[in-house]
Amino acid sequence: MNIIIPSVQVPFIKGGADFMVVNLKTALQKSGHKVEVVAIPFKFFPTDYIKANMEYWSKLDFSSFNGIEIDKVIVLQFPAYYANHPDKTLWLMHQHRMAYDLFYSQKASEDEKDLKNYIESMDNRYISDIKRKFAISKNVADRLQRFNNINSTPLYHPPHDENKFYCDQVENYIFFPSRLEYLKRQELVIRAFKFVKSPIKLYLAGEGSHYNDYKKLIEELNLQHKVKLLGRVSQDDKIKLYANSLGVVFPPQDEDYGYVTLEGMLSKKPIITCKDSGGVLEFVEDGINGFITEPTPQHIAEKIEWLYSHKKEAVSLGQNGYDLYKSKNISWDNVVSTLLGLK
Repeated sequence: MNIIIPSVQVPFIKGGADFMVVNLKTALQKSGHKVEVVAIPFKFFPTDYIKANMEYWSKLDFSSFNGIEIDKVIVLQFPAYYANHPDKTLWLMHQHRMAYDLFYSQKASEDEKDLKNYIESMDNRYISDIKRKFAISKNVADRLQRFNNINSTPLYHPPHDENKFYCDQVENYIFFPSRLEYLKRQELVIRAFKFVKSPIKLYLAGEGSHYNDYKKLIEELNLQHKVKLLGRVSQDDKIKLYANSLGVVFPPQDEDYGYVTLEGMLSKKPIITCKDSGGVLEFVEDGINGFITEPTPQHIAEKIEWLYSHKKEAVSLGQNGYDLYKSKNISWDNVVSTLLGLK
């Protein structure tokens, strides 16, 4: 088949969404299909730009190009899922969250309220028209049902470089790799280390707009000897940091999916997360392969202390996580056959 994956890309910013698109393309090609990713630049403001971008996507016809018939289109992201094709499958990565669950977290202007209504109307119209609908997690599927009354089926996929993760000799640090932004809640974990008395450190890997804020917070709390901001690390270094960690902490606010969770499980590490962390909770079972706790520094600190004082048990929790991952049939073969309607 000739398959197109319509996509959006924020120039100079790479993240999990970019890896997901590339890996889907690779998996489809390995199955014998011809695949192209068609990406258009996107930015989150001003509102007029977002509207214009939505309208542009809604006018695109992907049925054929220069005499080449396109057999199928697989759409994943806002607003690329407005693209037109008679055989379109949705595998929802995310909607525009600022128009939905995050909308009331800050005071909205009249322009933002108007944009919210426009996005809801467009999503209801275009997503409802798609016959086969999947989501990357139950959490994303639940949001689509809650806000748009549209059903979809969760379909899990592996993280990038799935087969490269491994477990090695444990060292005295907790690992937290992620973009440095408020929804990932690095601040919560930094503050937790004010209550951690054991000689264990926190390694934060990643870039983002809050780097200087977190650096300042670490200095204010006098935690320079315990909390390390590593900045951007290579993929190989990240995998090694997972391998040698005592455990992984990942307490985001209502995460879509959470590659950190899966990478930690593949590295046979226990995961500490929170009760409101969204998609992470589809993989972490409290007391089985990690801990689900209240989103407070004190509660997170308690679980970090437990891992330090129960290192043998921590290894068992990590093994449980690895076994759980393997039991869920998380594979690109399953993704491809499901999206193409072969099973």
